[in-house]
Amino acid sequence: MSEKECDHHKGKYGRLVRGFLAGLLILLFILLVVFLITWAVLQPKKPQFVLQDATVYALNVSAPNFVSSTISLTISSQNPNDNIGIYYDKLDVYATYQDQQITYYTAIPPTYQGHHDVNVWSPYIVGTNVPVAPYNGLSLNQDATDGSIVLLIKIDGRVRWKVGTITTGDYHFDVTCPALITFGSQSTGITVGNAIKYQLVQSCSVSV
Repeated sequence: MSEKECDHHKGKYGRLVRGFLAGLLILLFILLVVFLITWAVLQPKKPQFVLQDATVYALNVSAPNFVSSTISLTISSQNPNDNIGIYYDKLDVYATYQDQQITYYTAIPPTYQGHHDVNVWSPYIVGTNVPVAPYNGLSLNQDATDGSIVLLIKIDGRVRWKVGTITTGDYHFDVTCPALITFGSQSTGITVGNAIKYQLVQSCSVSV
């Protein structure tokens, strides 16, 4: 084969490669545009979380600044979307008091939530001698003496949205649920064995 014929074949091969790459880029661009239009039309809504109840087995302060607690929760989540599914890749539940974490993280197993589906979870959150600021230890004891403690039940998570056959990348989201725990004459709880159960049905704030 002559040098001229080799150059001819190389040029033809190069044009084929460039044509293939150009076609691939156009296809990817069209798919991206279709996905973005679909996403805008569907207008995805955040999942709705509700703290249904909390059962307190222990909540006390030892020394001036160590908090121990064992609390069972019932948390529900609803997907309000008509055509968008939600993958919950990570759900870590914990409790805070005056902006300080007082329990360890409890992981809820990953799950998928279909259109308008409702999921219900019942995690236990536990903390043993968790250190807090001394003034928070004193404040927690004082609140218990006064008859009520406000805890924030929080969820640190990551979600992905499913639109048809397309699944997005993951997004971080936070859930915050206020929980009013009452004591003594002000108690609204029901004694269940060695614990007190509070029916809360408290809507939670969700940020994505």
